[in-house]
Amino acid sequence: MPSVFEPEWDVERDEGPFHWRRAFVARQAGSRRLGASLFELVPGGATFPLHAHYVNEELIVVLSGEPTLTAGDGGRRRLAPGEVVACPVGPAGAHRLDNETAEPVRVLIVSTMQSPETNLMLEDGTYWLHDWGGVEPDFEGLDVRMRPLE
Repeated sequence: MPSVFEPEWDVERDEGPFHWRRAFVARQAGSRRLGASLFELVPGGATFPLHAHYVNEELIVVLSGEPTLTAGDGGRRRLAPGEVVACPVGPAGAHRLDNETAEPVRVLIVSTMQSPETNLMLEDGTYWLHDWGGVEPDFEGLDVRMRPLE
């Protein structure tokens, strides 16, 4: 049985500033249509670039530490343990999490698992179209990054 307190990490990323460990806890528990990933961010680390989802909604639950949330409008605020943030589809739900503290941060990110997904990466203006095959971790699906047509 998976645990957010004693996780089995599935993947790590160490490509500055994106430094984290991730446990696919919903998949580990047998979920097929709901995603939940536990992220642990080291001091100075971030989850992903500022991005918006056009298909899937996400919910961020802060388990420990105080991550900084950046929104699509550039607003920033420090979150406290126990806070829950909804990230609806579209630019209004754009988000990025950074750990600007000296302590590790753990967040649980829960999401719908509709596929394919399209993300707008606000920092460079690109779109990312991808299909991870739902619950299949080794699925070789669609993975395309593109700039908008002018």
